[in-house]
Order: sequence, then C-alpha cells, then structure tokens
Amino acid sequence: MSVLRFENVSKQYPGGHEALTDVSFAVDEGEMLFVTGHSGAGKSTLLKLIHLSERPSRGTVLFGERNLQRVRGGKVSLHRREVGVVYQDHRLLHDRSIGENVALPLILRGTHRAEIGKRVRSVLERMGLGHREKALPSQLSAGEQQRVGIARAIVAEPALLVADEPTGNLDPTLSGEIMALFAELPARGTSVLVVSHDLPLIRRMRRRVLILDHGRLVDDISPEDLAE
Repeated sequence: MSVLRFENVSKQYPGGHEALTDVSFAVDEGEMLFVTGHSGAGKSTLLKLIHLSERPSRGTVLFGERNLQRVRGGKVSLHRREVGVVYQDHRLLHDRSIGENVALPLILRGTHRAEIGKRVRSVLERMGLGHREKALPSQLSAGEQQRVGIARAIVAEPALLVADEPTGNLDPTLSGEIMALFAELPARGTSVLVVSHDLPLIRRMRRRVLILDHGRLVDDISPEDLAE
C-alpha cells in the first residue's frame, strides 16, 4: 500500500508559472527515496503540496486513502502531525533546550508528560544525543543540530518523513551519518522522501530516485539501475 500518491498533479502560480506539470508517482509504506533536479525544477513545490502549504491546480494528492484536496480547516494540522519535516537550516527554537525542541510535536498533540519524557529520551539516544538533552542549540555543532531536527521530526512516529536538502550544510562524513539515520526509519514504520542535490551521496545510498526537470517528472530510477 502507498503512503503517498501523486496522480497527474500540476501546480500553477499566479502569473502563469507552472511549477509542476502532470506529475505522477507513489511512495510505498516502508520506502526511502530521493527527489532531485535543477534549481527551480519543482522540488520545493512538491514538498509544499505534501505538507498542505500549497494546493494543486490540477490532479490529486493522496495520503494513504485521504484526498488532500478535501483536507481543510482544523484537519490541516491533523494531517501535518502525520508528516515529519526536516529542514536544511534546522529551525530550532534557540531559547529552548534540545529536549524541549524535540518534545514540541508531542506537546502539541497533548501527549501525557511522562510519555513525552520517555519518548524524547529514547529518540535522543537513537540520535547519539542522550547526553545533550539539557543543552541549548547554540552549544551544539551543525551536525548535532541537524540530528535534533531529525529527532523532532520523528518523535511522534509520522507515517512519512520529508527532508529538504538535509545535508546541504554538512561535510561528506556528517552527510553519510545523517543518511544512515534516515535509512533506519522505514524498518520502524516511517517512509522517507529526501530532496537533495548531492548526486554522489544519492548514488551511494542505492535508493529509488525521482528526477524533476522544469516541473515534469522525467525519470524514476530504481536502485538496481543506479551505477556504483
């Protein structure tokens, strides 16, 4: 079963610019894949449609069996609880501790305080940051801050994690470590979609790759077809 499906999706902005044109693909439960393409290819628009920051001009976006075009009002925030997002610039609250940053999605859900503490500690341990729970973001390295962003995105166990250039500011070693963390998530029930320009990293990961070009999906490459 697919966790996400685009069916002939197009997005046209005011002024006539068409960011996406007739894009169709599906993300299966327990799958990790990449989306790549030139600047302006439509990658950011695709993510906005998944997160309901934008709506398609034509076509259908399905999340599980839910047509996102029909998700309105208060149901938008409920949908977003099922989609974890990792940003290139972390977007951490710098006046809050690492633990408080990671706890935020659970607080918004109304999770019991004892359960919040348990889950925050567990996910920070998985990220190798169990000893930094009380630290402020400014006390962490860039790689550690990115791990905090991942922890915050997955602490609520979303059905789908989307990551927008998550290794753009990291060196190759740290980039590899972050991707290894992502690769563990499908086995835990979270599908992963990563937008990235880092072609050598994408090839090393040996996962499915969608290629966008001027708003069109021009290739859907299976792991078996990626060269070493």
